[in-house]
Amino acid sequence: MAFRGTFDHTLDAKNRLTIPARYRSQLADGVVLTQPADGSPCLQLWRAEELERATARILEQFRPGSRERETLVRFFNSRSHETELDGAGRVMVPGFLAEKVGLGREVVVTGADERLEIWDRPAWASYEAQLDPQPIIDQLGHSA
Repeated sequence: MAFRGTFDHTLDAKNRLTIPARYRSQLADGVVLTQPADGSPCLQLWRAEELERATARILEQFRPGSRERETLVRFFNSRSHETELDGAGRVMVPGFLAEKVGLGREVVVTGADERLEIWDRPAWASYEAQLDPQPIIDQLGHSA
């Protein structure tokens, strides 16, 4: 199931985020919060099995033990946190991850296909204002 939509939320005083109700059942078995490798100022919230598939696809492109692979393994694992939804459908956002991407209390949760993304509200507004797929579509020689 693909995650879609944009939702305004607030991190509470304990840094907990309420997950949009429509997605809680798909995330009931636990989630992994990660910092994206592309440098985007957001956190990604994955189902564990989806994250494992995504990272495996990336890592299989590198020779085992290579410097590049080891760098990615360290990044993927040190910048992630496994957690579960509590009884109220919330996840705790670790301070170290929130700090790395500049999350404040006011956040936006966006669907991003196989994952959700958690953006600081002003950062999302800035990014979203410039979100234009047309140049990418034009490169493919198609029109939307």
